[in-house]
Amino acid sequence: MTPEQILARHARAAARRRPLEGRWQDCYDHALPSANAAPLFDATAADAAEQLAASLLAELAPPWSRWFGLAPARRMAEGPAAQEAARLLEDTAETLQGHLDRSNFGLELHQAFLELVVTGTAVLLVEEAPPGETSALRFTAVPLREAVLEEGASGRLDTVFRASRLTAAEIRARWPAALVALPKQDGNAEPPLLRVVEAVWPDARAGHRFAVVLDGGEGSPELLAEGRFSENPFIAFRWLKVPGETYGRGPVAKALPDIRTANKVVELILKNASIAATGIWQAEDDGVLNPATVRLVPGAIIPKAQGSAGLTPLAAPGNFDVSQLILQDLRTRIRGALLADRIAASDKAGMTATEVTERSAISVRLLGAIYGRLQAELLSPLVARCLSVLRRRGEVPALRADGQEARLVYASPLARVQARADASDTLLFLQAAAGLGADAAAVLDAPAAARWLARTLGAPAEIIRPVTAPIPQNQE
Repeated sequence: MTPEQILARHARAAARRRPLEGRWQDCYDHALPSANAAPLFDATAADAAEQLAASLLAELAPPWSRWFGLAPARRMAEGPAAQEAARLLEDTAETLQGHLDRSNFGLELHQAFLELVVTGTAVLLVEEAPPGETSALRFTAVPLREAVLEEGASGRLDTVFRASRLTAAEIRARWPAALVALPKQDGNAEPPLLRVVEAVWPDARAGHRFAVVLDGGEGSPELLAEGRFSENPFIAFRWLKVPGETYGRGPVAKALPDIRTANKVVELILKNASIAATGIWQAEDDGVLNPATVRLVPGAIIPKAQGSAGLTPLAAPGNFDVSQLILQDLRTRIRGALLADRIAASDKAGMTATEVTERSAISVRLLGAIYGRLQAELLSPLVARCLSVLRRRGEVPALRADGQEARLVYASPLARVQARADASDTLLFLQAAAGLGADAAAVLDAPAAARWLARTLGAPAEIIRPVTAPIPQNQE
């Protein structure tokens, strides 16, 4: 695409997105209010949104913990070759995990999850860090107000536009090899902000094309930088999606009617409490008592004329206690819609193993479809993009986690729930078979069962002995 085509396509995509912006802003005002937002009287939604974002981070990609692994794409026969392949993939996963731990991955992913919960759509930018930094990876949670998305034929958000305003110095720092001359900055004047549009779109021959356009306003747009990526650096993902829509829908939008109502109920409660504390008064303006100068403070002496009614309290409004029942119901529904009571850590002490397993199973049922979408739109592209960066730097071997050379194995707490259930069923079978006697036990292959449990539960390859050929016994 030419610079003119990029700006025109961005404008058309932004026009299609514009009807959603009012709803997104409403969600922000009630769940993540800014400093200039309208007063917020009830913080239930804001608290639940933060809890849900933190729970997603802890359940899907916990910091400083291995939440993924790599395995051979095809089942290999047990032997030294399989052990060597497993060791190579384990080393690759360890290298990637080390770079994630040393980067700002956890911080930026948490911010992206916050936006996902509020708006239903989030964008995470994965870049190669400059040489010399502690990690080769650098992450940025791109605000949705800057990102305009298009859905491709595969159903993924593979075309991303990002519009921002930067100074000439910021542009030079971000794209040192800019293709056009930028205006010199006067040290005494405020540097002007230049509109820049980044575009990434799929290309059948080169993975993804990349271009940066400097919008000259009335003048012609100019190309600042261009390139190609094997994997899209912009990872756009959604909470849930309605057929025919491009952007996702988040839990805050679903609970927005209850959030608005709860906020209004608390506002009315506070107003009623203020009236109950200070009262409403009436007085005759008889020349002695001036209602405009009366101050209702403890110890005040208010003069009045003889025979005058003076300052007389009005009857308080009706009892508003029913509001507490309404508010409790609203808050329960808000926390339920944002899953605050379902997937957050329980404060119950001394939970049994069965209770922990059942609670994890509930989380899987609630987040099953959402987890599947996040796995396809966030986690898999994220690992593929990170491996692409490390592969270019020569820190990992030239393999692709796309199911052809290696497959991605998820080991997050949420992904391990099903593995633990499968392992529990297998152990129950082994225990029952052992109780049937020696003939039934002879059918079982204990080493094979141990290896299957190791794969299912994600045991490291180092603790498993390599398979060796059986030693033939001497026969007389």
